[in-house]
Amino acid sequence: MGNRAAAPFIDAILEADRNAPRKQRHTAHRIFERIRTELPEQKVAEVTVRLYVRERKRELGWSTRATCVPQSYAPGQEAQVDWYEAWAELSGEPTLLQVFSMRSMASGAAFHRAYHRATQQAFLEAHEHAFQYFQGVFRLLRYDNLKSAVKKILRGYRREETARFITFRSHWHFQSEFCTPAEPHEKGGIEGEAGYFRRNHWVPMPKARDLAELNTQLHAACQEDERRLIAGRKEPVGALMIEERAHLLPLAEQGFELADISFPRVDGLGCVRVRTNLYSAPAPPGKTVEVRLYPSHVEVRDEGRCIAVHERCYERHQQVLDLEHYLDVLEHKPGALIGSKPLASWRERGLWPQSYDRLLDQLIRRHGKQSDR
Repeated sequence: MGNRAAAPFIDAILEADRNAPRKQRHTAHRIFERIRTELPEQKVAEVTVRLYVRERKRELGWSTRATCVPQSYAPGQEAQVDWYEAWAELSGEPTLLQVFSMRSMASGAAFHRAYHRATQQAFLEAHEHAFQYFQGVFRLLRYDNLKSAVKKILRGYRREETARFITFRSHWHFQSEFCTPAEPHEKGGIEGEAGYFRRNHWVPMPKARDLAELNTQLHAACQEDERRLIAGRKEPVGALMIEERAHLLPLAEQGFELADISFPRVDGLGCVRVRTNLYSAPAPPGKTVEVRLYPSHVEVRDEGRCIAVHERCYERHQQVLDLEHYLDVLEHKPGALIGSKPLASWRERGLWPQSYDRLLDQLIRRHGKQSDR
């Protein structure tokens, strides 16, 4: 390497990549961008970085990545859809996520959104977020043979689609087409997009408080990529995206009903049971409330008014508790605060700062445990 000063920096990145998911390792271009940002005093050409990284990866025994052949499409004609996996650090914990992606084949613009599980409900919800991002609906969406859409693979390109997916397509007025099994080149656009986005926005591993904050970061990354100029094109992605909007189908007046609705009763712990988990609700015991279950969150409603929102938990037999839902009870039973599960939950999620503990200690020393308020 011509300028050896950057070599230790590159070696450290590649060494750290040994423990990173295979598809979230740095490319030579990503390393060059980090050198320009983090070591601006180092003047080194990108081709020099590429040659050095190629040689080091060869020494490490890492294989090279296959490339996809770009195609040409009319504006609004087709978008490709797929899921891919990526890791993020949520509240300090490395978490494996399922990421929905939709790419316009004409403009190259793309939308990405992360979920804990690649369920059919998440699959349909992500479509609606993507349509809002593109400000319209593509006439044709091309898929792999996802279980969320395909019930049975028939001969050739024919598929028996799931009933809910057919209803969803009818609501949004688009057509679907499915790839031949084990032929990923038929949706090379979205395969290449997932690789590009992963290398540029999932490396290094992103950090967020929760899934909502992470998806805000991903949305900003999608907008950032609108400035990207794809090789062989005269205009950036964002300009082509704006031109394409005139060719998209209009958005539906209302979204598709995605929520799973139930009507549980509030128990003596101030919780409602949803599937196998308990979620706190600020309502009196015995009260029947409406619960709307979405892919990423749970809403509790009382007579049409939303009284609680929780991030959805995909584990089993867990308690998801919000300390604010117990303030009325704690006003009459302040001594119950210190050992309470809602307080422990807030501590774990970083919602109870150390300054609160100092204030609480002062109150206890002054008035005793019964004056926690």
